[in-house]
Amino acid sequence: MRRPAPVLVTAAALLLGGCSLLPGGEPEPAPVGTASTVASEAASDPALAAFYGQDLEWADCGGGFECTRLTVPVDYADPYGATASLAVVRLRTGATGDDRLGSVVLNPGGPGASGVEYARAAQDVLTEDVRAHFDVVGFDPRGVGGSDPLQCLDDDEVDEFLAADPTPDDDAEVRRLQELGAQLGRGCVASGELAGHVDTRTAAKDLDVLRAVLGDEKLTYLGKSYGTYLGALYAEQFPQRVGRLVLDGAIDPSLSSEEVNAGQAAGFELALRSYVQDCLAGDDCPLSGGTDAAVGQVRALLARLDAEPLRAAGGRELTQGLAYYALAYPLYAPSLWPRLSEALTDAFRGDGTAMLALADAYASRRADGGYANNSSTVIHAVNCLDRADEQTVQQVRESVPEFEAASPTFGAFLAWGGLTCAEWPVPAVGPAAAVDAAGAAPILVVGTTRDPATPYAWAQGLAEQLDSGRLLTYDGDGHTAYRTGSACVDEAVDEYLLAGELPEEGARC
Repeated sequence: MRRPAPVLVTAAALLLGGCSLLPGGEPEPAPVGTASTVASEAASDPALAAFYGQDLEWADCGGGFECTRLTVPVDYADPYGATASLAVVRLRTGATGDDRLGSVVLNPGGPGASGVEYARAAQDVLTEDVRAHFDVVGFDPRGVGGSDPLQCLDDDEVDEFLAADPTPDDDAEVRRLQELGAQLGRGCVASGELAGHVDTRTAAKDLDVLRAVLGDEKLTYLGKSYGTYLGALYAEQFPQRVGRLVLDGAIDPSLSSEEVNAGQAAGFELALRSYVQDCLAGDDCPLSGGTDAAVGQVRALLARLDAEPLRAAGGRELTQGLAYYALAYPLYAPSLWPRLSEALTDAFRGDGTAMLALADAYASRRADGGYANNSSTVIHAVNCLDRADEQTVQQVRESVPEFEAASPTFGAFLAWGGLTCAEWPVPAVGPAAAVDAAGAAPILVVGTTRDPATPYAWAQGLAEQLDSGRLLTYDGDGHTAYRTGSACVDEAVDEYLLAGELPEEGARC
């Protein structure tokens, strides 16, 4: 099963059974119009009419998919200025007439993950019933992947950035973290004007342009992880154009950067303990004793790596920074837990190769040393613009004990992650704020009780904020719930997407 991309919502770049359900409200199906009609109704600003009314030129790009480019203004306040080009892919449904329900647009998370790649995995991402009635559409948000990308660092610089000591012990190590953050910021700005306009609120405007040129009067959307934040900000700005939005693995838009980092620290700590308990109950577990003792063995390994990295194949080293990514990556999905056990076994024996492979998978690093995409860097450009609450070195230092109390394993790592945006060279768009999307059609929010990257409390918070939000709870492990193994969740989401039927209040799977 293809997993959603890891949510990378923090400055540290960590960021994605049975059931009783009854149908709830039944909103009318999202109408399908023509691109010209929808565009004329949507472009209330005449200056944006050319973008809303553009005709896309689709071309076959293999596997039954067709691809195109969408043009959007870099700055919506200056629509006659520079433009950006976004990569878009589509898998057409064979349905016609009333059986065709329009398009379902996907975003797998990040910020920085490719919606194009996610849509190409449509067979895993969506059920056959949904694919039978909707065109499946994916796009790479501005600054990401196949769209006009922000190129902030070269491959060697990304290696250095990810391998850096994330838990500084002295002033020199703190200054090194600051220097790396400053280098990243300078590189993003040098990439061009787009660096100041990759915030999520602006990306949501692009999403509305895409909706219009696809010919859909209302947006049908599946957002996972960070994609829930994009969907929530879309609903806040365009409530009357909300059709059926599924926000799975939700982010609470009202949280500050520090609150997000603290929530993830606790989430990953909970997920680590779930992994450890499963490991201890099975065979060939590299850990021993009770849960607390076994988690302590993982922390001891991280502490040793802080002092002395492990050798790995190809002359590379497993540093503490890379080990954190290697540890976090398998916690997104229980299916990856056996790989973590194998990697820890080797690491305890002095070989960091397997853990380094997990870190590389997390960062999309190829065997040749290049990176398949810019997700490890563009995430910071987006996050630093989204929240105007950067922290000073002293504030971060003072927060570490509280973080460590909540998460002895990940606390310091995620506390110091808040330093990246401290001196970001582009002003932030604004502070975090709750969204209510007043006037929007019902929106389905899905939360997983032991989600490491987007804690369950965030889904509760978003569902409560949204005037029309409805929460579906999945009691389970891993990041996000739809199409990750729960037939109960899949059925509930499909009922909503296909028929507009919401699960009952308090529904759990």
